[in-house]
Amino acid sequence: MAIISSKQPEPNQQPDSQPESRVGSRGRKSQRSSKPAPEGDSTNGEALAGDAPALDLTLLKPEVRPEETGKPEESLRPQKLADYVGQKDLKEVLAIAIQAARARQETLDHLLLYGPPGLGKTTMSLILATEMQVDCKITTAPALERPRDIVGLLVNLKRGDILFIDEIHRLPRVTEEILYPAMEDYRIDITIGKGQSARTRSIPLQKFTLVGATTRVGALTSPLRDRFGLIQRLRFYELDELTQIILRTAQILQSAITEAGAIEIARRSRGTPRIANRLLRRVRDYVQVKAAGTAIDGAIAAQALELFNVDPCGLDWVDRRLLTMMIENYGGGPVGLDTLAAITGEDAQTIEEVYEPYLMQIGYLQRSPRGRIALPAAWKHLGYQPPEVQLLLGY
Repeated sequence: MAIISSKQPEPNQQPDSQPESRVGSRGRKSQRSSKPAPEGDSTNGEALAGDAPALDLTLLKPEVRPEETGKPEESLRPQKLADYVGQKDLKEVLAIAIQAARARQETLDHLLLYGPPGLGKTTMSLILATEMQVDCKITTAPALERPRDIVGLLVNLKRGDILFIDEIHRLPRVTEEILYPAMEDYRIDITIGKGQSARTRSIPLQKFTLVGATTRVGALTSPLRDRFGLIQRLRFYELDELTQIILRTAQILQSAITEAGAIEIARRSRGTPRIANRLLRRVRDYVQVKAAGTAIDGAIAAQALELFNVDPCGLDWVDRRLLTMMIENYGGGPVGLDTLAAITGEDAQTIEEVYEPYLMQIGYLQRSPRGRIALPAAWKHLGYQPPEVQLLLGY
């Protein structure tokens, strides 16, 4: 028996008397339905079996989650150049550049910041944006793999905006070449088409400031490095500067601390604000659990940091093990890098790039043509008596 409907079929639609069916992957038949999903139904915006995919644009609206706002790490960064502790020479140079640019109503010149990690390169770029009253876009060089990635950033920049690229020495070659005309002439050259029909088109850009940060300035190519108008190095921080940073951070974190406690933490921070703030958080946790209601003084800070294997000179467990193995097993050296990696269980590149720079900076380790040598200061720090002729073995 056939059921006849009085509703006329719409154009390009099969009559209801002859439904079109499709066999699913599990052998069941799914009938196409032209009836729209009711408002508020859970299937709104989803494609039914056999239907063309439907896109609900309301699902694509970006929303800020509560946990993404008001992060403590953001509040620890100073917002003004006057609040930035340390780097006196750099602050003076940038203050002059900011005042001159604002007086001429121009953008800042491109700036290259280099130095060890954790010294405040990202913080300085955010301060520059605040002082110039512009926006700051932050990205990293490994994230700019394709040309369209950097093009999208450059096109959306407004006049005077700051584009901060971290680890800029790792920029891909193609991306780096796009930056050349963008930095000098504020334009992007793109090629449309292929073969004989290919043509080049230039897209004008708003004048912007590129701030590049790197830990290996020698790895930058000369064409890129020479296009920066300001090239500044960030140095390690002194003890009094780190003490001020720790006192400021403790005030923001609402942690009671004495000046002696701040000095004790600063002494073990390797001259780096990032490490100082990290150690302060660990000491704060220790005080909250072991000595609730007590201010962080020198004795408590020393006890907490000894628990975390950070000695008064800032050496951790791996640093001390590295020097101890050199002294006890090889008489202080010289010892090859691969040998050190084998006896300590650490990767050779990790030893060379993570541990050795600080040990060399404080005079505990020396590199020689025949290997690494533990200097007398390292012997005395670990409680050993250094030999008189030990240094002559390295030459």
